[in-house]
Amino acid sequence: MASSRFVLFLLLSLASFSYSHQIQETFLQCLSDILVPNTFLTPDYADFTPLLTSRAINLRFTTPSTPKPEAIFTPLNETQIQTAVICAKKLGIQVRVRSGGHDYEGLSYTSVMNSSFVVIDLSKMRGINVDTTENSVWVEAGATIGELYYRVAERSKTLGFPAGICTSLGVGGHVTGGGYGTMMRKYGLAADNVLDARIINANGDILDRKLMGEDVFWAIRGGGGGSFGIIVSWKLELVNVPETVTVFAVTKTLEQDATKILYKWQEVGSVFNEDLFIKVTLAGSNVSGTTNKTVSTTYQALFLGGIDRLMQIMNVNFPELGLQKEDCIEMSWIESVMFFAGYPRNVPPSVLLEGKPSFLNYFKAKSDFVRQVIPESGLDEIWKIMNEEGSPLMIWNPYGGMMNEILESSTPFPHRKGVLFKIQYVASWMDPVMEEKHVGVLRKLYECMTQYVSNSPREAYANFRDLDLGRNDKHEFIYDIDDKRLSWGKMYFKDNFERLVAIKADFDPDYFFIHEQSIPRLSRGTS
Repeated sequence: MASSRFVLFLLLSLASFSYSHQIQETFLQCLSDILVPNTFLTPDYADFTPLLTSRAINLRFTTPSTPKPEAIFTPLNETQIQTAVICAKKLGIQVRVRSGGHDYEGLSYTSVMNSSFVVIDLSKMRGINVDTTENSVWVEAGATIGELYYRVAERSKTLGFPAGICTSLGVGGHVTGGGYGTMMRKYGLAADNVLDARIINANGDILDRKLMGEDVFWAIRGGGGGSFGIIVSWKLELVNVPETVTVFAVTKTLEQDATKILYKWQEVGSVFNEDLFIKVTLAGSNVSGTTNKTVSTTYQALFLGGIDRLMQIMNVNFPELGLQKEDCIEMSWIESVMFFAGYPRNVPPSVLLEGKPSFLNYFKAKSDFVRQVIPESGLDEIWKIMNEEGSPLMIWNPYGGMMNEILESSTPFPHRKGVLFKIQYVASWMDPVMEEKHVGVLRKLYECMTQYVSNSPREAYANFRDLDLGRNDKHEFIYDIDDKRLSWGKMYFKDNFERLVAIKADFDPDYFFIHEQSIPRLSRGTS
């Protein structure tokens, strides 16, 4: 019996190897006219695994058991991407596309939907062209926002762009989900500041804003990556920043009235002057063996102005924090980017050109939006869980300002007026055997928060992909508003989900661009 099982396993393995080899050969042959050395790699190449993991910041998706692509293609220009799309569609090969950023669930370079797929990796397409006369920039999808920030600051001391805090985010995917950062209260999201884009559709056509049409242009600015086509580049509108901005970081523990201070922050964080952004990071002292447990709350701020004006605002609106002038540092906008990214003051901004994350780990994340102040009793519940061993970080980002002025329907990103702040939960660990513990506490905290966060739907952020919310493993789902497997659609996009489904059906009728949470099929007869 054991011998029979071994023979069956061997036959299946050989069949799988033969099928993989066939896919690699046919795809390679189809691409042959446009290939240059080192742009097409299969698992047989020594450089394959280093390339696959080079921009995979979540180590959960670099394990031996993680499904791997049959090949990775790294195009150098738009024409090569066109050819790759045409070949993949003709040969019936599923593609995953990555611009090289964070990708919380690894959907751009792994797949559980198909046993065979290829990755189109845009990491070699990182061109950035800043136009200070027009206050705009064209940036290719493979660049990171750190590279974008550096190139803008290199050309102007008074221009910036309102996008993410983590400088290793890939521009291509970051903007498709919305893209929030320290200037969101002043200028909105990255997706709110897009002027144009170039996208390659399932037929291999290159389309700009005029050719794709306003519906598709609406959909790609917040509707999530991987559903409509391959974003090749964005044209972004730059915003004005003062030559001098101010930052601070102040930490308060439970013994320093952290509960009362955080309660007050909930009341004022979203109604401050729009030049002021103060986020809070909550962390427990949950190390095994620690006896004196507490929770620390760290307030990090960017103020678009000088110290004196900042102190006036803080003394009137948030004296509970006890901010002192010596806590504040005046600097340039690009230096504030470095500050929030966690770089020491002596590290030059040119490090942003490396486009690398500052650390790698195993992690799982979730998100929430809060529309009513959480009472002190609720904060006490949070503290109890955060002092359990393996508890996650919580990052609270304030809304208000410009975010209240933009309509929910203006882009697919709907979390606008009435949101006080967004919560990001992040559980991280370095030993893979600790995953169950850390993810378990994360889910416990998320469940505890149900009574304090938005509901009907419970909102979530599309760029913090969370497969706990539902997944299309085979992508056989037909859009149904009551299908719990598609609950993520309403959570990410609210009422905009239905419009995204209709645009997907029209723009990609063969559903060529799919992943576990891509926009689902429109049922027949649905208008």
